[in-house]
Amino acid sequence: MTTTPHNQQLTLALSKGRIFEETLPLLEAAGIRVTEDPETSRKLILATNDPAVRVIIVRASDVPTYVQYGAADFGVAGKDVLQEHGGDGLYQPIDLNIAHCRMSVAVSEGFDYATAVRHGARLRVATKYTEIAREHFASKGVHVDLIKLYGSMELAPLVGLSDAIVDLVSTGNTLRANHLVEVEHIMEISSRLVVNQAALKLKRERLQPILEAFERASQGK
Repeated sequence: MTTTPHNQQLTLALSKGRIFEETLPLLEAAGIRVTEDPETSRKLILATNDPAVRVIIVRASDVPTYVQYGAADFGVAGKDVLQEHGGDGLYQPIDLNIAHCRMSVAVSEGFDYATAVRHGARLRVATKYTEIAREHFASKGVHVDLIKLYGSMELAPLVGLSDAIVDLVSTGNTLRANHLVEVEHIMEISSRLVVNQAALKLKRERLQPILEAFERASQGK
């Protein structure tokens, strides 16, 4: 069995769940098939049918860091994650047109958000996306105190922790189930391919065909 020298092996960073599932068809378009399911395997490094390509499973928010520092040659991350990370040291060649959702401001039913903003009230806003929220409210001249949370964002207004939340919304079902309503749309979110800049130079011959296959497949979505 032939082995690929480590310095020529490509490492792709993915997070479990929707991004992983929606990246699989793009990989298959490049002739690459992951041989294990991360939902059933405890392994964090997954082989593929191509010995020169492996997949590492990391937290979604960590994908840009693994790619930036060269622990992964390329990865897939949502625009939300990239906005929070800042994108330093990353080449972002392709919007993959997958994992669509939106970033929104939401409040409890009955909270008069428009009037609060109009009267210059200082709002408490719970979010995992502090940079996006800070930039959004600053651009509107709204004064906010940001409360960093890592999950169960919808709970914050219900128990009086915050007046509003900034979070990802897909169907809106979770908001409705918790008697919250969207009051402002911040941005559309999709997932992007990110590439380590050094890898793009040193491993271009191996990377380029995969990037091109990803681009063709994403344009056809």
